[in-house]
Amino acid sequence: MPELVFFSGTMDCGKSTLALQIEHNRSARGLAGMIFTRDDRAGQGKLSSRLGLVTDATEVEDGQDLYAHVVDHLSRGGRVDYVIADEAQFLSPDQIDQLARVVDDLELDVYAFGITTDFRSKLFPGSQRLVELADRVEVLQVEALCWCGARATHNARTVGGVMVVEGAQVVVGDVAQSPDEIGYEVLCRRHHRRRATAATARAGALSPDVLPVSPA
Repeated sequence: MPELVFFSGTMDCGKSTLALQIEHNRSARGLAGMIFTRDDRAGQGKLSSRLGLVTDATEVEDGQDLYAHVVDHLSRGGRVDYVIADEAQFLSPDQIDQLARVVDDLELDVYAFGITTDFRSKLFPGSQRLVELADRVEVLQVEALCWCGARATHNARTVGGVMVVEGAQVVVGDVAQSPDEIGYEVLCRRHHRRRATAATARAGALSPDVLPVSPA
């Protein structure tokens, strides 16, 4: 049976690399896929990984009906055997519903890739809807690491290396930002809670948590 599968993880865990691998494996077997993406680091209409791999994709626009897009392609004589949606956290809940309809009505496998939570540890609406609707949710096993060496579980937004917790949910940046630019970093929960990035950790020793002391 066709499935809607959500591959999730933090930044740097290889989501886009896996998406490209799935595309390669299926196209090598003569299958034709349709690839959706949004706000990829390589620019519009691209699916890319940090390893340098890249392929063409359809850039998703606000309000675009993804189900109608697939149906229109098929109606024009095109072929679609499966669908890949990268950066799925940036899709709207309605667009996730449309991907589920591709599975149910067109009987095509849909593979969605994205991060679950934003820099505030809040669910992206698109990711939340995927968790609600997906036939399977696969947490990627390639572990991204915090600067301290622990498993990274949270995504942090930084400005000049300092973690920020306010601002728009979607701001495009990169993990290799210049000092004063908006960027992103993966942290363990402990250091995300302390807002301790790699840059601020180098600036000074972390103060240990202490228990509150009641006055005598």
